[in-house]
Amino acid sequence: MKEKTSITLSDDLLADIDRLAGSRSRSAFIERVLRRYLKQRARAAMDAKELEKINEAAESLNNEVTDILQYQIAEE
Repeated sequence: MKEKTSITLSDDLLADIDRLAGSRSRSAFIERVLRRYLKQRARAAMDAKELEKINEAAESLNNEVTDILQYQIAEE
């Protein structure tokens, strides 16, 4: 379902939209761009969460490796 809305944009931005939209309507072009932007934002948020988990696991693994190396040095 689509809902009609009104926004105010600068003339130069509208000129760029018209140029890039080609034969598509402004509305179709803006909707496509906004959907892509929102999808990228969601992906970036998910990537940030995954990176946080990786970093948490990496710290634990690094600590284990350090313990093992210290044990091996002590054995020599």
